[in-house]
Amino acid sequence: MNDPKRITITAALPYTNGPVHIGHLAGVYVPADIYARYQRLVGMDVAFVCGSDEHGVPITIKAKKEGISPQEVVDKYHEIIKNSFEEFGITFDNYSRTSAKIHHDTASRFFKKLYDDGKFVEEVTEQLYDDEAKQFLADRFVVGTCPKCGYEESYGDQCENCGTSHNATDLINPKSAISGAKPVKKETKHWFLPLDQYEDWLKEWILIGHKKDWKTNVYGQCKSWIDDGLRPRAVTRDLDWGIPVPVEGAEGKVLYVWFDAPIGYISSTREWAEREGKDWEPYWKSEDTKLLHFIGKDNIVFHCIIFPAMLKAEGSYIVPDNVPANEFLNLEGNKISTSKNWAVWLHEYLQEFPGQQDVLRYVLTANAPETKDNDFTWADFQARNNNELVAIFGNFINRVVVLTNKYYDGETPQPAEFTTIDGETLDELRAAPEVIASSIERYRFREAQTKLMDVARLGNKYLADEEPWKTIKTDEARTKTVMYVALQIAAALAVLSEPFLPHTSAKLNRILGNTESVPPTKWKDVSEKKELITPGHHIGKGELLFSKIEDEKIQEQLAKLEASKKENKAMNATAEPQKDEITFDDFTKLDMRVGTIISAEKMPKTKKLLVLQVDTGIDKRTIVSGIAESFTAEEVVGKRVTVLVNLAPRALRGVESEGMILMTETPVGKLVFVNPDDDVPNGVKIS
Repeated sequence: MNDPKRITITAALPYTNGPVHIGHLAGVYVPADIYARYQRLVGMDVAFVCGSDEHGVPITIKAKKEGISPQEVVDKYHEIIKNSFEEFGITFDNYSRTSAKIHHDTASRFFKKLYDDGKFVEEVTEQLYDDEAKQFLADRFVVGTCPKCGYEESYGDQCENCGTSHNATDLINPKSAISGAKPVKKETKHWFLPLDQYEDWLKEWILIGHKKDWKTNVYGQCKSWIDDGLRPRAVTRDLDWGIPVPVEGAEGKVLYVWFDAPIGYISSTREWAEREGKDWEPYWKSEDTKLLHFIGKDNIVFHCIIFPAMLKAEGSYIVPDNVPANEFLNLEGNKISTSKNWAVWLHEYLQEFPGQQDVLRYVLTANAPETKDNDFTWADFQARNNNELVAIFGNFINRVVVLTNKYYDGETPQPAEFTTIDGETLDELRAAPEVIASSIERYRFREAQTKLMDVARLGNKYLADEEPWKTIKTDEARTKTVMYVALQIAAALAVLSEPFLPHTSAKLNRILGNTESVPPTKWKDVSEKKELITPGHHIGKGELLFSKIEDEKIQEQLAKLEASKKENKAMNATAEPQKDEITFDDFTKLDMRVGTIISAEKMPKTKKLLVLQVDTGIDKRTIVSGIAESFTAEEVVGKRVTVLVNLAPRALRGVESEGMILMTETPVGKLVFVNPDDDVPNGVKIS
């Protein structure tokens, strides 16, 4: 589309069965926010909408697990998600929720329009039914083997392993997620959207019309679906949580969440328009509007096949110009998993790294999974903050502000004659907005952010080459020119960084004295204005834009993940199989006694070994035990223990060990003594 009058930007509605994590941010919300902020800076009319997806089976499953109502679940997580987005700086024009009345009205009206126009196919089909729970098993109420890839824990609507979307009845060896029972098939009536009737249109619109401008991963997944042949898709479900189907004879049925949820974009736009006194329809129905969906790759089929078919069937809506879906972000080499708590949760990050929203935005953009799955590590997070944000961007601004205050009491100096290097530096600076914009417009946000940092690198190199701290002693006029040019670069960074690092941009504008009376520079000004900061303009005092992140902070985060790993191991632990049989005679050879540790010390130059003196009741002997990583010497003194006393002596690091202390390990890897009762005296034989 050439020169749209307005842009409607949607970001995938997050499920309100848990908080938002970094995978969601990297895949959807940070790139969408960068794009929306940039478009506002260049003067575009933008509607950036989102909202909580509060229907669907995951909500009801969460409610059953927690013993509360679905409404209580969505109320809890809606507030957490909404507040996290606001604090993080995601600038939605409206963040709504699908439990809102305006959404129920919008979705019901949309369904009724298609129903009245005869766009649905009504069918009685066999669906999976749980006889024990006495209910039909929609979507995630059923798990089984994926018919495409063989993954044994596929959901009824989609396989999380291969990404294939399917019906619950397609699963091999299905079982109920409610009772664990094998479901039976039972007849029920539903309404279907006949996607096969839109196949020719979809081929022309996507496979011909968007072959060159859509991402390869998006185009490829769409082509695979269309080439495989489209089939009618049910838009209703047998559930008691959701939007009731607004026609007679549909009692006990609700709109399928993937029919209901994308309409949430429309209802959120309506809600925003009513609040702002605007007309919502041009943002969804005008050919002068550019519609974009920012999503993750697991939602491609719904936003590129099903929702466009719904819009086409309704007849009055535009279809998306682009769907720049990202791949997945992994965490420390493993797939992010909400059920296993293998994630970095946004609301926790905001508490643990106060005031450092932009560090996470920067790292997630630098590692954005734009063309392939990528990995977030805490080591990379620390390195990018310390070596890039602090050492490059922050260092340049600090030097400029400190030197301006030192040499000119914070007043922008009047430049003298410009040299060739000054001219080349300013030319490169004025070219930066177009270079960055080109990458943003093509949804290459990693590339765009790199080009932003090149502006900071330009400033650092310029100062390093021109050395104003030296010329101030020999050539005052030259120093004024250098500092003037450096301040132009700083002012440009204040505006060019806004889409990527909004909190930093606001802080930098404040430092540079850009207030209501001195408005911040606009995007196009960097290219077009000769001066971004004029001579005589006063800037503020220096303050650090970024702070170094120390090793201890990173270790805390790694320890949290390690605790999650151990907890999952404990939850999934099974007892080790029985060892080979032994005879009674074998057992009687073991001489185990009750004992007490009477002294202990760490063995020098080792991590694991403690040298123990143990009263076994028959003697006092030395035992070397590998427990120093779990217990200190002081902790074990006085412990009642079980000792294998007739184990052959063995020399360990020059110390002869005369027995073994019996220990066990919990599922989370914690060592535990096998303790006899306190009233059993030392030396008593265990048999």
